[in-house]
Amino acid sequence: MQVFHNKSKVIITCNKRLSPYLQEEVKALGYVIERSFATGVELNITLKECIKLNLNLRCASQILYAVKSFKAVTPDDLYKEIKAIEWEELIDFSGYFSVTSNVDNPNITTPLFANLKVKDAIVDRIKEKKGIRPNSGSDANKTVVHLYWKDTDADVFMDTSGETLAKHGYRKIPGKAPMLEALAAGVILASNWDRKSPFINPMCGSGTLAIEAALIATNRAPGLYRMNYGFMHILGYNEEDFFAERRILKDQVIKNIDLKIIASDLSEDAVEVTRRNAKTAGVDTLIEFEVCDFELTPVPENGTGVVVFNPEYGERLGVHSKLELTYKRMGDFMKTKCKGYSGYIFTGNPDLAKKIGLKATKKIEFYNGKLDCRLLEYELYDGSRRAPLIDA
Repeated sequence: MQVFHNKSKVIITCNKRLSPYLQEEVKALGYVIERSFATGVELNITLKECIKLNLNLRCASQILYAVKSFKAVTPDDLYKEIKAIEWEELIDFSGYFSVTSNVDNPNITTPLFANLKVKDAIVDRIKEKKGIRPNSGSDANKTVVHLYWKDTDADVFMDTSGETLAKHGYRKIPGKAPMLEALAAGVILASNWDRKSPFINPMCGSGTLAIEAALIATNRAPGLYRMNYGFMHILGYNEEDFFAERRILKDQVIKNIDLKIIASDLSEDAVEVTRRNAKTAGVDTLIEFEVCDFELTPVPENGTGVVVFNPEYGERLGVHSKLELTYKRMGDFMKTKCKGYSGYIFTGNPDLAKKIGLKATKKIEFYNGKLDCRLLEYELYDGSRRAPLIDA
């Protein structure tokens, strides 16, 4: 089957506001972006090239390889067009597949109905051609077919990722309210960190920011922590292509690096979760773990670096006085202990942000789930430079 060597439209999706950082990653891997949009990018590449992207991208969610584009007004139109595709050349008729969709069509009241039409069309086609009905369900760990249907425009894709790429595979213990790995990577890429100077993560929680920093600095790609992708369950897959890419990932890891990453938290349990997740990722020896109030987090002096907080956001209305004090203390800590550093606070609460007492030089937009958030950047001048302005 030549599908792995045929060029087609490929959509790489990501969470909203991660697109700029996804674009940087894709370009760094040598690919030409045909189009970019709020939740992803479009390329024109082969299915085989999707293997490399799946293993390397930190900010992506899914990598979708287009099989067919067509017009469809009704569910019956959809069924007819889907059934005309040579699924017996793409899906193992003795295997298993699932269907996902993004549907905005006036004739469809629920995406589940569209999924059912797609599933029926695929099953009927394969049964006619091979005499066997493939199994189907909701699990995304085998072959995954994705439908995009807006008004009358429809695209059918093979989801080459399967399970989302936004989870990087090392975090076996999530901890309390963890930051998604793809988001943490985006936050780090949005900072001024040079991947050599100290990276300080007070209030580390389950350690995602500190671990992602270590992975980025040592060039450890997400593909090192995962052995199952959607492309592996498409007919024509050659496992040697996967293992060849994986060998490249192993060879590019920076093993001897002079790096200081410090993760601290008041909770012993949180620090232990961070330590265990870091060990799974193979970067525990690169991180210093501290159980302490964030004000006591050790910060190397006489240099530059980055300090990143991801505190609780609290309620948008009726802010708790305890969190107000916490945000003020974060500002005081950065002013007094982090001179010469770039400071960052990731928050979804603009009212609490006013309590920090520093003037943000940048307010970088992100979403954490559906919550509108900002990564606030602060230049923490040392004694030789002008003191930062205070927020009004």
